[in-house]
Amino acid sequence: MLLLGCIKEVTDYELVISLPNDLSGFVPITQISDAYSKLLSMQVAQGELPEGLNSLSDMYSPGTLVRCIVTSAKKSDEGRHTIKLSIDPRRVNKGLNASALATGMLLSGSVSSVEDHGYLIDIGVIGTHAFLPHEKATSYIKAAKRGTDLKIGQNLNCLIVEVKNEGRVVRLSIDRSEVAASLATEQHNWSLCNLLPGLVVKARVQKVFPFGMKLTFLSYFTGIVDFMHMDPEKSMNYSPDQVVKACVLSVHPSSKAVRLTLRPAFLRPGGSPKQLSSDRMGAVVEGSTVKAFYKQFGALFELDDGTLAFARLKHLSKNRKPIKPEAFKAGYKHKCRIIDYSLMDEMCVVSLKYRVIEARFLQYQDIHVGDVVQGKMLSLEPTGMHVKVADGIKGLVPSIHLADVILKQPEKKYNIGDEVRCRVLECYPAGKKLTLTLKKSLIQSKLPVLSNYEDAKPGLITHGFVVCAREFGCIVKFYNDVKGLVPKNELSSEPISCPDKVFYEGQVVKVMVLKCEPQQERLLLSFRLLSKSGPEDKRECTSKEKQEVKYQIGQIVDVKVLKKKADGLEVAILEDESNAVAWIPTQHLSDFVATSKLLWHCLQEGDVLPRVMCLSDKGEDIILSRKSALISAVQEEQVVRSFFEIQPGMLLTGYVRNVMPFGVFVEFPFGVTGLAPKVSMSDKFVTDTKDHFVVGQTVIAKVMSIDEEKYRVLLNLKVSECSSGDSAAESFALLKQYFKELKEIKDLLRRGEPSMAQGLCELVPGKEVQLVMQDVREDGSALFSGSCVTGLTVTATRYHLGDQNIVPGKKTKALVLHVDALTSKVYVSLQEELLKQRPKQVCVQFLDLCVS
Repeated sequence: MLLLGCIKEVTDYELVISLPNDLSGFVPITQISDAYSKLLSMQVAQGELPEGLNSLSDMYSPGTLVRCIVTSAKKSDEGRHTIKLSIDPRRVNKGLNASALATGMLLSGSVSSVEDHGYLIDIGVIGTHAFLPHEKATSYIKAAKRGTDLKIGQNLNCLIVEVKNEGRVVRLSIDRSEVAASLATEQHNWSLCNLLPGLVVKARVQKVFPFGMKLTFLSYFTGIVDFMHMDPEKSMNYSPDQVVKACVLSVHPSSKAVRLTLRPAFLRPGGSPKQLSSDRMGAVVEGSTVKAFYKQFGALFELDDGTLAFARLKHLSKNRKPIKPEAFKAGYKHKCRIIDYSLMDEMCVVSLKYRVIEARFLQYQDIHVGDVVQGKMLSLEPTGMHVKVADGIKGLVPSIHLADVILKQPEKKYNIGDEVRCRVLECYPAGKKLTLTLKKSLIQSKLPVLSNYEDAKPGLITHGFVVCAREFGCIVKFYNDVKGLVPKNELSSEPISCPDKVFYEGQVVKVMVLKCEPQQERLLLSFRLLSKSGPEDKRECTSKEKQEVKYQIGQIVDVKVLKKKADGLEVAILEDESNAVAWIPTQHLSDFVATSKLLWHCLQEGDVLPRVMCLSDKGEDIILSRKSALISAVQEEQVVRSFFEIQPGMLLTGYVRNVMPFGVFVEFPFGVTGLAPKVSMSDKFVTDTKDHFVVGQTVIAKVMSIDEEKYRVLLNLKVSECSSGDSAAESFALLKQYFKELKEIKDLLRRGEPSMAQGLCELVPGKEVQLVMQDVREDGSALFSGSCVTGLTVTATRYHLGDQNIVPGKKTKALVLHVDALTSKVYVSLQEELLKQRPKQVCVQFLDLCVS
């Protein structure tokens, strides 16, 4: 299908074309002309710019009319049409042959080479050489103001002024006055096979319809003019047999359908349609007047400035309810918003939808650097996340900007369709390029946005992110691709020998501007925000400040036990030149309360603990945690870094900070805390809160509600509410971790008193042992001894004595139920039904499975 189109946008790799009836398409850079495509191929092969190759923006500008041919048309799931076009004369003029060429014909051509006396023009007709003399191009070149010569690949509206040798040689003109006066006539022998859009003809009105009219032209051709393309000044005054001037808009060779326009802007070849002023785009018009309503198409409006506008049916409904035709009678007024402008229809495109009228963004030009926007995740690629900000506006979140830390498995944190809150890093409307960040530190920053070098005044403090850390220092990037250097001596008040080991790509940092040269785009920065006030501040810099730079929450380190204290371990961080000292509270040695106490009991000074996480950098010490559940949550970004990130329904991993009669306080990594009231603590009825939770216990909590005024978070700790879905897998993972830590404890126990340690290590639940009865206690429980339990206290409660009589010195078989290594106590059973089942083998196999 052949169409007349108007260039709407020019980008690096395509032309965006406005088509009739509010459609649009695009011309790829490879569909300009054959000569231009050859130059592109040379550039790819040689790796350098060949002579004569110009960018699209050097040859084309918005508002230029071009003939196009549709090469493909697709409709997306959202109902959007994607129309791919070509302006290559070899495709547009494929219906023409040398014998059909005649003087006075108007057709498309493209510059194929620049010669001494003019230009060779490709008109797409096989066997025909077309030449454009310099004198016939002068007026066009002066008016275009694009240099002194035409360029290879430039598309032209050419008039044939001479035909020689039966069409094998033609001479052309692009003189503006000659082209404007051209008129297609019967003498040109046009047919449906070669009829071109853009031709101006004399036509006769055959019939007038409510939605347009039918015309006859060039003796035997018929065509349709729809309501959008009648002359607005004469739309009600057309009558049969009236002679009018018309321009061919489109030709469909297979269906024989021809559409025309009577709009004055198209009746002078080489002209341009009216354009909308940029300040009107996106404007809300309070009282637009209905001119006509077409139940199959939409409604025609007149705006407050007299401009015509059209709204499709789907944009007439203010909400999701069906439209009422009686609401669109001529003269009725409606509130609407200009969402686009159709160059080929010379009409604004408007919408009456409430959500469109109230939308913050309609086009890329509405978005500014530093804006915080809401979006919806479309896809997750290795390069980053694609986000839909609004209809027709999409952005990219680079992989290093998916979170404050680098995510190894972002698919675990984000799902397609998720609502995300982003901040705009870069926006280039011309290229429709939008770069966003999901880093909470940048989104919540109240510091000034640095988006150009002119604003970088010395002393300015703002947030940026590290893009490079090398031996010379760090390069920090801000908004709009503004970058600056932090030299090595400005990284910290203490010397840092290897910046690449302290800072990482994507890390959000607070910096101060030291010096800026805007013209050279040079920016000197410093991380030493506090040390600039005087030398005394430098002396007051403590080792804690250095540790803050080096150890961030979530960082994994290896430590060595320095000293055991009643409530924890004092440790030294390995591979630290400053011998940083940190603290591991006893309850943070494990996710399991009992195991934490066992580990504290078994560990000795000098022992090394691998993979311990920095939990807090407040106070005098660095607080570390060995809880595997907390470590996993931080590494997988299943955490909140501030109160403002919390959303109802979130499942968060934390630990019990305090147990009160009215509920349990839970703390999460990065210091956020919440309260689980007594009624939300357990699926069972809670009488005493201390019977259900202890301080330091690892928990999974569900966020129930948030009080932003009082900064309060209410939680739910009920197991039935806090499962992520696969409760069996979660339970097995916990058991596996528990048995893994038990095995670690047994390895540590073997270093103690040999006989007792050997006994504890060999005793496992389900094992059958030979014991000797010793005594009966007042509560009915019995004590035992034996060679396999030397140094241990062995007890069977009265419920597990079975039918046996306790006789001191009597030998008996017993089954191990539980081993408390911390107190060196073993609990056994003498019940025959348990001894007969002999679950030892099953238990041992399960243990082996879990620790393997």
